[in-house]
Amino acid sequence: MESDDENLIIPGQLGHLHMAGAGGREGREVRGDIRENLANAVMGGDDLFESEWDAFHVSIASPIGEPEILDLSDSTESTIFYQKDLPNIGFPVMEDIRRQGKLCDVTLIVGEHTFAAHRIVLAASIPYFRAMFTHDMVEAKRPEITMHSIDPSAMETLVNFAYTGRVTISTSNVQNLMLGASFLQLTKVRDACADFLQNRLTPQNVLGIRSFAESLGSQSLVRSSEKFVQKHFKPVSESEEFLAVGLNEVSELMDREELHVASEEIVFLAVMRWIKQNTEERGDHLSSLLVKVRLPLLTPQFLADKVATEELIRSSHQCRDLLDEARDYHLMPERRPLLKSFKATPRCCKDLVGVIYAVGGQTKSGNSLSTVEVYDPILGRWRDAEAMSMLRSRVGVAVMQNRLYAIGGYNGQERLNTVEVFDAKTKRWSKVAAMNCKRSAVGAVALGDHLYVCGGFDGISSLDTVERFEPDENRWTMMSSMTKHRSAAGVVQLFGKIYALGGHNGLSIFDSVEVYDTQTESWTETVPMLSKRCRLGVATLAGKIYACGGYDGSSFLRSVECFDPATNKWSYIQSMNVTRSRVALVADMDRLWAIGGYDGMKNLSTVEMYNPETDTWSFVASMESHEGGVGVGVIPMV
Repeated sequence: MESDDENLIIPGQLGHLHMAGAGGREGREVRGDIRENLANAVMGGDDLFESEWDAFHVSIASPIGEPEILDLSDSTESTIFYQKDLPNIGFPVMEDIRRQGKLCDVTLIVGEHTFAAHRIVLAASIPYFRAMFTHDMVEAKRPEITMHSIDPSAMETLVNFAYTGRVTISTSNVQNLMLGASFLQLTKVRDACADFLQNRLTPQNVLGIRSFAESLGSQSLVRSSEKFVQKHFKPVSESEEFLAVGLNEVSELMDREELHVASEEIVFLAVMRWIKQNTEERGDHLSSLLVKVRLPLLTPQFLADKVATEELIRSSHQCRDLLDEARDYHLMPERRPLLKSFKATPRCCKDLVGVIYAVGGQTKSGNSLSTVEVYDPILGRWRDAEAMSMLRSRVGVAVMQNRLYAIGGYNGQERLNTVEVFDAKTKRWSKVAAMNCKRSAVGAVALGDHLYVCGGFDGISSLDTVERFEPDENRWTMMSSMTKHRSAAGVVQLFGKIYALGGHNGLSIFDSVEVYDTQTESWTETVPMLSKRCRLGVATLAGKIYACGGYDGSSFLRSVECFDPATNKWSYIQSMNVTRSRVALVADMDRLWAIGGYDGMKNLSTVEMYNPETDTWSFVASMESHEGGVGVGVIPMV
């Protein structure tokens, strides 16, 4: 046979070729590519084979015949072969077959749309169809099944998902897709949609998304929405969605312990906005909502200027009674335990995590630092942050409107009156107006939209003077002086009033406490601490004042005491693990953090955390760049 005839198959020779394949030399010489051409030839030979399938069998027959089976019964060895990628290979093939419209045995009808598919694939991938096709339902054998309660585009996407395991989620399809996934019991797709929405929560959409999640039973998205509302209550309360929600939802929000608000004023203003959105229908509910506002936490000035002047409150007997009770809270502190209408503890958002900034301070040798480091309580470690523009130890630190102020201090040569502010968004320090007086060992606190600095040391003597900073005007103003000269005192604010605790005047160390009323602009003595303390750490948590460590004139302290304004008494709590003078104390994540200090022999970089639920202190990661004497502030991560 000529070479260019080698691919020509002569029908009369087929039998000969097959026989040769039984072991003859001619069969063994047949090339592998002949089999492919053989198939092409025989598939068209209707007169030779009863069916194309018979012809196909001939085309794939071995050219050398069937092999002999050997007897291996003398061995019991075995192994398992597993082709791991078979499912990954098989499903795309099934998807391709479906696209060709082959082997499909069911058609899903959604409105005017139809989707052909394979029962076995739907049953294997989608729980809804597995239940339908394997439990003798009427639809189990129907060639066409009409689907309700699902969007056509979502149905198409989810049928494709059954074959590919992939789904594209977008802002335009996520809600219909989540509804469809819930209906078909595709929990992982539903959860992926929930994660998509969770990452796109805003104050303008969170209430609607929360309601949507509740209707689908998506608890993870409900919880995420709840936490978002609590962390961002102010902008949420100013949204159109908030004004549209019903009474029960507003009432439940106002009752929450964990709303993150700078002051109770925000809650009061939110109630009034909701009422005034439809006064005719909502006005009668004002008293039931007003009792959920913690009116005693409002300043007397706000009660007089904003609450008492509201016409809706003046015209309601119940509302006037609530207002009078709130006034009594301020006028008669001794009767506070008898006032039962309101909660009088500040709200505390436990989910609101703040990062703790340690500012300035000293080295082991006592040199002043410009260094700043920040502690992430979630990661549990410190890292360096942007340094200040100058050296500052014994610096006053306060956080106002999420900006951290470093006030005064000592640079190693002189006391300072300069002030700089750190913006966590831009990560930059900038200078603002200097104070009227130089101050180190100064107490600083933010109250509303103002900063207050109290006392300190000017290089010559302890101070009793107080200054207030107005950021809008970039100006410091002298205010009423304290009743005592106080250096190295603790300064905090609670319920709209400023407390100055302990400290010294150069001769005596104090246990005394005085409180400043911003309405009367006057200082008055209040209940003294149980111990004399200067260089102490102070902070407020859950409506109480805590004072820790310090120096009493003869020894360095590790004791801690707590003031409860409801009982108007101080009491000792569990002492710290380490003696700490010049200690900084802050509240974050419903815990207290005692940072650095001096133990009488050396500056400290160690940090302890107090859990009020268990009354225990435990060590956490130590500072890396400081050796004590730092100022601290907490900037919320919102």
